[in-house]
Amino acid sequence: MSVEVDMKALFEAGVHFGHKTSRWHPKMAPYIHSKRQDGHIIDLAKTVEALDKALPFITKTVASGKKVLFVGTKKQAKDIVKAAAESAGQPFVVNRWIGGMLTNVTTTNAQIKKLRDLERRMDNGDLEKRYNKLEVQRYQEEIDSLNFKYGGIKELSGKPGALIVLDMLVDKNAIAEAENLGIPVVAIADTNADPSKVEYPIPGNDDAIKGLQLLLDYFVAAVNEGKTKKEEK
Repeated sequence: MSVEVDMKALFEAGVHFGHKTSRWHPKMAPYIHSKRQDGHIIDLAKTVEALDKALPFITKTVASGKKVLFVGTKKQAKDIVKAAAESAGQPFVVNRWIGGMLTNVTTTNAQIKKLRDLERRMDNGDLEKRYNKLEVQRYQEEIDSLNFKYGGIKELSGKPGALIVLDMLVDKNAIAEAENLGIPVVAIADTNADPSKVEYPIPGNDDAIKGLQLLLDYFVAAVNEGKTKKEEK
């Protein structure tokens, strides 16, 4: 059973509120319904249409055994993106997109290996046996720093099957790396974004937490459906 999108819920969550007309991107014109005062109103029929294409793609990706990487580094969205990804058992980046995170696999894998080794040695007491309290504290700080950067992707093996991006401007580097590697991107496209930069643009407000949470709920539901289909194979 595919995920059903509720237009009324999108409306109530404020997904239709775009940015000021002065900040719009011309390529968003097909997705704009009207203007209200100094802001654009997004056509929610187009949002539903976009979700009806993107959600089955997410489901198919997960059903094939691939991971979907959730990306949301803007301050107000970090917590809900992390919670959504963790609930779906998917990798995430919410603190900062490190340049080359996907394209420079050698460096990324080396940092993740270092993180795992330090965590293992901290957990089994090896560091405590070998070093004094101050040195152990420094190792803990290094673990915390590595987790801040790579913690959300340390269980990701190989490149993800897709990215889900909450803000196309804030996380443009993630989109650029995905494009470089041929990884499809599902992204919320507010009226100031260029929707042609991604394969599955979802026209919608990228600031309102209630709206972002609703869209994340749809993405998670699509992931969970994919996991169910994978188990049934």
